[in-house]
Amino acid sequence: MNEDERAQASGAADGAVGSAGDAARPAEPAPSSTPLAGSTSGHTGPVADSESLHADSASGKVGYAASDAAGEARPWHARPPARALMIAVTLAGLAYALMFFRGLQDIVAPVFLALNFYIVVYPVQRLLTRIKVPRAIGACISVVLVLCMIFAFFGLTAWSVAELVILIPSYSNELVATYQSTLALLSDIGVTSSVIQQQLSAFDVRSVLDAVYPLLTNLSSVAGLLTTVIMAVFFVAMDSMGIDKRMAMLLDVKPSLSASIGDFASGVRRYWVVATVFGLIVAFLDVIALAIIDVPLIWVWGVLAFLTNYIPNIGFVIGLVPPALLALVDSGWQSALWVVIAYSVLNFVIQAIIQPKFTGESVGVTPLISFLSLLFWVWILGWLGALLALPATLLIKALLVDADPRARWVNILLASDPRTGRAELVKGLKKPVTAD
Repeated sequence: MNEDERAQASGAADGAVGSAGDAARPAEPAPSSTPLAGSTSGHTGPVADSESLHADSASGKVGYAASDAAGEARPWHARPPARALMIAVTLAGLAYALMFFRGLQDIVAPVFLALNFYIVVYPVQRLLTRIKVPRAIGACISVVLVLCMIFAFFGLTAWSVAELVILIPSYSNELVATYQSTLALLSDIGVTSSVIQQQLSAFDVRSVLDAVYPLLTNLSSVAGLLTTVIMAVFFVAMDSMGIDKRMAMLLDVKPSLSASIGDFASGVRRYWVVATVFGLIVAFLDVIALAIIDVPLIWVWGVLAFLTNYIPNIGFVIGLVPPALLALVDSGWQSALWVVIAYSVLNFVIQAIIQPKFTGESVGVTPLISFLSLLFWVWILGWLGALLALPATLLIKALLVDADPRARWVNILLASDPRTGRAELVKGLKKPVTAD
């Protein structure tokens, strides 16, 4: 081996030995940012200050990046500008929908009335299905029951209106005398303003009767309403044969919505049944009281008391005014006063104290909400809105409040008993919020 080869071999051996020595030598500690011995406690040296500055800068960048990532992770409709826009668009759409339904009140109100009637009789159809009666036959029986209810309702109304039309002309002289005595009474108590006298002097009882007759005898609108209700009943009956399967499928997809619709149906059914039973009780007692007071047309006023029992808040007043006026014209103010007292006592005890206990708190709303809903639905659905005010309110509540567990706190403000609303809120909070 020549000298160059021996020198290369010796260099390789020395490099191997050096590497082995480095591996065996203990690792040197990393530079520490702690202050050196002899330094003051307030100074850590330029190296430590530089490292802390770099650390703060890095943490700030990480914080900004995390906040940006969280903002990007939020859906676009949950960000403040988009959320305000969504609220504005929702309110505008709701206002447009209300005006749309108001324009279609001649269709929407009869269809909703037919739906309410069918909800009442649907348990009969479900019972027939359970005992193996064909679904088509059960639907036909339900249609017959609904038609009987419709014809009974409109038949009683037509009979009472016809009796009033026949009776009013025979009391025209008494009405004029009552009007003149009212003017004299106002003059005696000091109401002698020329403006009031001018307005009252222009009043003519016969002109009022001439204006009322067309309203009482307008058969074309009633016939159109009745036709729409009957047609809607047949179409609802056709859909009812498969409603159980649809509700079962809805329960799998939207359990909260399915439960709220079921609660709406049971609440509406309970409302109509209880209102009918107590309406019959109130009408019967009113007829007895009117017979004792000796007021003419007691059965007409009994039917009127029964029908107006379905109108919340002001139904009692509507049923009271006609018999009180007739008692005033026929027998004097004493009879009219006794009619007011009898109606007030009977209706307050039965409708304000006893009936709510049977209706249930799930159907009840506060008196203010009931009155506002009456005004609102009369504006939206016309005169049928007076009968459908509470069922329509329950439907809106079921779709917008009960179907969303996060919105059930509204029941605390709507329910007649706040404890019921709080129980609904607790029940909704205990359930996990799913995608539905």
